[in-house]
Amino acid sequence: SMASPALLMRVVASAYSVAEKAATIVRNVMSAGDLGIVEKAGPNDLQTKADRLVQMSICASLARKFPKVTIIGEEELPTDDVTEDLIEDGHCEEILKKPCPAQYTGIKEEELVIWVDPLDGTKEYTEGLLDHVTVLIGIAYGGKAIAGVINQPYYNYEAGANAVLGRTIWGVLGMGAFGFQLTEAPAGKHIIVTTRSHSSALVNECITALNPDHVIRVGGAGNKIIQLIEGKASAYVFASPGCKKWDTCAPEAILHAVGGKITDIHGNSFQYNKEVKHMNSAGVLATLRNYDYYASHIPNTVKESLVP
Repeated sequence: SMASPALLMRVVASAYSVAEKAATIVRNVMSAGDLGIVEKAGPNDLQTKADRLVQMSICASLARKFPKVTIIGEEELPTDDVTEDLIEDGHCEEILKKPCPAQYTGIKEEELVIWVDPLDGTKEYTEGLLDHVTVLIGIAYGGKAIAGVINQPYYNYEAGANAVLGRTIWGVLGMGAFGFQLTEAPAGKHIIVTTRSHSSALVNECITALNPDHVIRVGGAGNKIIQLIEGKASAYVFASPGCKKWDTCAPEAILHAVGGKITDIHGNSFQYNKEVKHMNSAGVLATLRNYDYYASHIPNTVKESLVP
């Protein structure tokens, strides 16, 4: 008889279906028209009804199946009043059929930490920049991002009335990443993707030092990593605090699964154990290829301004 799938593959297979359910919630809230916007720390730090419902759906659905896993979500929410219609019980069969990488076959539930950003790019969502929006479910073990799911609820939304909306990208370290076409940025071009709504003098000083041919300003960390793996940008540079562990965990796992690299501005790896502070206070530097070029061109003045 076939051995039952390893825990990690079951978690990823469930997270895939949970992310698809999340995308449906995101689209339903938007089409119903009442976003229920709340300002958290200010006008660039927003929460909508979609953020709230999606987080409840993801966390409750995964907690029900994997009760000993630690799940950390962006929003501070009560967990007890989740209605059954928010629960997703399914899983992706195709993921369960793939063999788990050997180094992860013995993982126990209590050793996993799941970092959830229910709606990455909330500000863009409220402004109708729907292709910036992602749902992020990152899975960490031993403090390291090892698997991730990124759903784009509005992928293809400009492709006309008959287009299939949305897609789910997923990856596991040692296995690869799926659901998109891996593409490298044009050779010899320095195309930087950076923040759209959290710019600053430091952010811009850092970008100028990299001699970019082109700068793309978009919302969402998940969206920016997708720009890298689809060859639209050669580096994601954010010389500022503000990004959090739930922004980077899923994207990191997918980027690393295809041979890319993400660190803070100093070159330090991110840690994802459950005790870690949530803020990535020393910014973000990520590439699919040629990490060393970008790392070596970060000015010391920028590094000195950003304390890990």
